[in-house]
Amino acid sequence: MADIRLEGVGHSYDGGATWALKPMTWTWRSARAYALLGPSGCGKTTLLNIISGLLTPTVGRIWFDDREVTDVPTAGRNIAQVFQFPVLYEEMSVYDNLAFPLRNRRYPKEEIDRRVRQVSELLGLDQVLRRRSRRLDPGRQQIVSLGRGLVRSQVAAVLLDEPLTVVDPALKWTLRSKLKEIHRDTGHTLIYVTHDQTEALTFADEVVVLNDGAIVQAGEPAELFLSPAHEFVGHFIGSPGMNMLPAEIVGDVVRVGQADVGSVAGELPPGPVRIGVRPEFVRISGARTSPGVAARVTGIDRMGAYDLVHAQVSGHPLIAKAEAGSAYAPDTVEFLHFPADRTFLFRDEVRCGSLAPLNGRGQE
Repeated sequence: MADIRLEGVGHSYDGGATWALKPMTWTWRSARAYALLGPSGCGKTTLLNIISGLLTPTVGRIWFDDREVTDVPTAGRNIAQVFQFPVLYEEMSVYDNLAFPLRNRRYPKEEIDRRVRQVSELLGLDQVLRRRSRRLDPGRQQIVSLGRGLVRSQVAAVLLDEPLTVVDPALKWTLRSKLKEIHRDTGHTLIYVTHDQTEALTFADEVVVLNDGAIVQAGEPAELFLSPAHEFVGHFIGSPGMNMLPAEIVGDVVRVGQADVGSVAGELPPGPVRIGVRPEFVRISGARTSPGVAARVTGIDRMGAYDLVHAQVSGHPLIAKAEAGSAYAPDTVEFLHFPADRTFLFRDEVRCGSLAPLNGRGQE
């Protein structure tokens, strides 16, 4: 295992006219399980391929502990990589595919057998070890590919590029749990690329959120959900994502339209802001009390365990999460309250402050 340190690393595919990966400095700490989360085209795979040596960065340097590996090819970096689709020797048995990385590095026969059987048991491959890989369905083939990446006990890191894409959805929850179990067993540094927030939040010790070629926030799953530092994080994490409403700071009061919804915690200059509050924390009341804002209900999604109440606030959409079977109805006017400890202020998409109770008046 190794700390993987990026110093000013960036990559351009067109000679610097645009950046697929904007120059960044970042450290992946040894033995941690990371999820690299972001939408398609944000630079996740480019970053992973730079770490693995499949790409040489346009600028910057890469270090594995105290060893610079910027120009070292993949074979010299001692990493394992699992791709989005199966990469196997189809005529080999499952056992031989799993054993191949160990045999290639001249592991003792007993150690090879022990590791293969340990990984196959964890991934549910025990019953197909002697079957040729080409006879497996694509999802099971990808599980074998995953096993090949995890079977080596001494690697600098294991890099996984959306490895569960072709796996049956019913198996994904199980496999994520198995990955965590294998991580506890081996202590590998894992970097798991995904655009699926559920995969990221359920798997990782730390989630690194990438957008437009740059890291916008990194932290534990609860931190990203409860305390987003960037509008993109608030929007991308959560289902549905964080509500964003235009607001104005007047003196030390935060206003949405003509309604006072709170005051500013700390000092911020007057002017436009956006307030962010997750649907889970919006409180709905039929009574017109302050601080709060009137909203017209536009629809209800009955989700079974809860309801999602869609509304318009001064012409802007907002969603509130309510108890299942709620009595809210379209075209009615409700009053919404934004709790101070769960409502944040943003300028230029970056969090700049938070809401506070309004001049001593209580907030629900």
